[in-house]
Amino acid sequence: MNLTALAIEKKAVTYFALFLLLTAGSASFFALGQLEDPEFSVKTAVITTAYPGASPEEVELEVTDQIEVAIQEMPSVKDIYSISRAGLSIVRIDIKEEYWADRLPQVWDEMRGKIRDIETSLPPGAARPDIGDDFGFVYGFLLALTGDGFSYSELEDFAEALRKELGVVEGVSRAELWGVQRRVIYVDVSEQQLAAIGLSGDSIAQTLQIQNQVLDAGGVDVGNRRLRVAPTGEFSSPEEIGEMFVRPTAFDALQQQQRPTDASSELLQIRDVATVVSGYRDPPFQIMRFNGKPAIGLALANISGGNVVHTGRNLERRIDELLPNIPVGLEIHKVSWQADEVTLAINSFMVSLLQAIAIVLAVLTLAMGWRMGVIIGTGLVLTILATFLVMAILGIDLQRMSLGALIIALGMMVDNSIVVADGMYTRMAQGMDRKQAAIEAAKTPSMPLLGATVVAVMAFYPIFASTANAGEYCRTLFIVVAIALLASWLIGMTMTPVQCIDLLPDPKEGSAGDDPYDTPFFRGYKAVLEWSLRQRVLFMGAMVGLLVVSVIGFQLVTQMFFPFASRPQMMVDFWFPEGTRIQDVSEQMKIAEARIAEEDVVVSTTSFVGQGPPRFYLPVDSEFPTQSYGQIIINVSDYSALEELQDTMENWSRDQPFDSMARPRLYGVGPSDSWPLEVRFSGPAEADLTYLRDLGRRGMELLAGAPLAKNIRTDMREQVKKVVPEFSQERGRWASVDRRDLANATKRSFDGLQVGLYREGRDLYPILLRSTDDERDASGLSTLQIQPSMQTETVPLAQVVDAVETEWEDPIIIRFNRRRAVTVQAQAINGFTFPQLQETVVEEFDRMEGELPAGYEMYWDGEYRSTVDAQASLVPGVVPAVVIILFIIVMLFNAFRPPIIIILTIPFALIGITWGLVGTGAAFGFVALLGAMSLAGMMIKNSIVLLDQVNIELADGKSPYDAVVAAGVSRVRPVALAAATTVLGVIPLVPDTFWVGMAVTIMAGLTFGTVLTMLVVPVLYVLLYRIKSPAKA
Repeated sequence: MNLTALAIEKKAVTYFALFLLLTAGSASFFALGQLEDPEFSVKTAVITTAYPGASPEEVELEVTDQIEVAIQEMPSVKDIYSISRAGLSIVRIDIKEEYWADRLPQVWDEMRGKIRDIETSLPPGAARPDIGDDFGFVYGFLLALTGDGFSYSELEDFAEALRKELGVVEGVSRAELWGVQRRVIYVDVSEQQLAAIGLSGDSIAQTLQIQNQVLDAGGVDVGNRRLRVAPTGEFSSPEEIGEMFVRPTAFDALQQQQRPTDASSELLQIRDVATVVSGYRDPPFQIMRFNGKPAIGLALANISGGNVVHTGRNLERRIDELLPNIPVGLEIHKVSWQADEVTLAINSFMVSLLQAIAIVLAVLTLAMGWRMGVIIGTGLVLTILATFLVMAILGIDLQRMSLGALIIALGMMVDNSIVVADGMYTRMAQGMDRKQAAIEAAKTPSMPLLGATVVAVMAFYPIFASTANAGEYCRTLFIVVAIALLASWLIGMTMTPVQCIDLLPDPKEGSAGDDPYDTPFFRGYKAVLEWSLRQRVLFMGAMVGLLVVSVIGFQLVTQMFFPFASRPQMMVDFWFPEGTRIQDVSEQMKIAEARIAEEDVVVSTTSFVGQGPPRFYLPVDSEFPTQSYGQIIINVSDYSALEELQDTMENWSRDQPFDSMARPRLYGVGPSDSWPLEVRFSGPAEADLTYLRDLGRRGMELLAGAPLAKNIRTDMREQVKKVVPEFSQERGRWASVDRRDLANATKRSFDGLQVGLYREGRDLYPILLRSTDDERDASGLSTLQIQPSMQTETVPLAQVVDAVETEWEDPIIIRFNRRRAVTVQAQAINGFTFPQLQETVVEEFDRMEGELPAGYEMYWDGEYRSTVDAQASLVPGVVPAVVIILFIIVMLFNAFRPPIIIILTIPFALIGITWGLVGTGAAFGFVALLGAMSLAGMMIKNSIVLLDQVNIELADGKSPYDAVVAAGVSRVRPVALAAATTVLGVIPLVPDTFWVGMAVTIMAGLTFGTVLTMLVVPVLYVLLYRIKSPAKA
């Protein structure tokens, strides 16, 4: 007894299984996790090492190079990118794409071991490397906290309290503050005043160093108990620092004794010679504003695999509970709230899915009657619910790719049920018993349908087998399609026949035995088919001609790797000249904020100065720390207004007097690139920086002449000036001053020299000794007093230097895979894509590459490399997919010519794809490529069923020619209906910028592909089997 007969025999069990599937599938849908995009791992780590006082070249050679040498020993490393700037080394490590989330922890452990091994060999003064392997960590909830009428200290206390409250909310894995200014205690001392009373800064420093230390005073026995001795005297407030009595160093005390006055007998407090100021580090490292007001960011991350929507609700509930207790003026604002984005995306997809289901049911009802619509519609709903059930078991979330897979597979889901229901209807019309008709309608095509279903699934296998980031992002597409199509086959073989028996009406009296294909539709198709078979050479010549034209016309199709996201949000990057003070960057960005706020569509602006914001959206990398950089996040009320706002900001920024590059840009989707166009020039490990800079300049000039390029820059940045006191060894020797004395004097006078710690609760704040405001003027550098070691008198700086010069230097040194490099970056103007931009400049860059001297290289990075890597990563999956598909076809037919026919048919689908994309203007990218793969699977499936029907007709004793015609006539309605449901079912995806390329590819390709299946396949069949057309009667 086969599966169908068993389902019919055990009808009660079948219906009970249907009920269980409805219940379990519905429950599974509500239990599924919800995400905006599928999770994919950012395989990047960043190693940051401070080396205070070192030049960029010293940092490169003494720190960066050692770290790179250690890291390159790891076989998992793909690329090493480093930035060496004055006092700081940043090394970014990109891991090979085949190392996904489950293997990354072992990679990070190995990397930490490599770094720890070389720590002892780093130069004196270099800090311990900070290893950040959470570079891809996503803070899906980003809040801005403002306090109108409150001091910054009060705002900071509020932010810290809120962080603690929200950090323990269910579903939150991490809570971090951004933009908090570093608190310090400044002790401003006048060098002139100190000199007048015979003291040096060392006396102040020594006093502060010893006063606030944690001291072990031991213990004392009192009776039968041991008590700890805890002396008082620590600072309990910043004001107490000023009340401390200065304890002169031995040399200062000696100098005071030699003075004729009685100053040595005086007890001096620090406040007598210095001003104690409790404040924040100047200059700040980061600055944040929300709608122009000073703000502190609170970034919250969802637990891995958790339901971000539920976490968002929990956070909102807790915030609502806290709001009544928050003073008026302290406000909490949403900058990015992933739960809202996910809810909107899921709701939008569910609407699209329901629309697609309604369209499919309407098509089936109009074409086959309401009973057929109910039967096949029930099978469709059951298939979707079964898919939800298996997704819940496998832990697959509802997100862009999994829901898109359901819509893509929608037409294919009903294909099996259509074939079975149509076959039973035809057999009943021919007079067969209802039960027998149901069994035969399912049993006869069951194996060809199973084989065709597996073939359709395998068409998506290359994306599952891809190790690229794009493959990891899209891999749930294959899994969900496989679940849905296999479930549809099982339901089509079991529940559909049972429903057909119960719901299909009996044939009209007197119609039993009539030809069910004697209708205008079938007669018209038969006439076209017979003409094509008779004029087979002419027909195939026309098809080949159309294919050639389409291949040529495909060059007109817009190319794009991944489209922009449909978030109602955009960002504006600002790069000011290297060396610009962060305070000046902040002031200039205020002007931009005010201009942006004038637009009616703008809801809010959030500024991040000195560094990019926390990563709140996975595809976007955060900019590394630099004081000359800033970013404004703009939230808008309508996504459709973003392109116009982008144009407005670009035009406005070009008219501004300040020297900066403003780059408005939209958010990408999936593994997108920050810079679409990147051309990297690299040279030897110690390549001439001047020559590299010249290569970057030439590349920028080349792009400046390209009509499609904008936002052109290099990552090498502008040269900056440095102050160079030319220390005289001879003078220094006579004055007992060495380089360290000089460096301490300049650092103490301007930035401040740390001389102690101030403890407040569990926090420790540095105490910095520096000169007063009037003495912190660079023009007075030559009169700066230096305290020599082992001396009582100070020496002016001019006495130990030959001159004080200013020189130009390269602020950063970029290396790529241990070679010095410069990268030229740009993007296409609005309305154009990277491939179109690249086409206009590729010849000029190739000419530059040919002129490079030995040891220098040029290659394309950015979107070009991502596209090539993604496409190349599909190849390993294509081979097994093709082998399995061919094996199944050969196994089904036990012949070699059927797979040849099918393979020859597939390329003709390009005719529909080309004209569909050209006509609509939709771009062909990675997602559209998936649509083409899906299209190939659907065409193969239809071809298999058609060729199997030819064998059935031959087995019934028909001549080869009549068998081909009869097979075409009998399969045309199921194939046409399946195509119609698929084509119309993806219509809801057309408005979505992410799916439009795939939707158009499937709609146009399958529309023409149906013609191919029903005409080209029969024509190729008669050609390969050399079947002659019968003579006309």
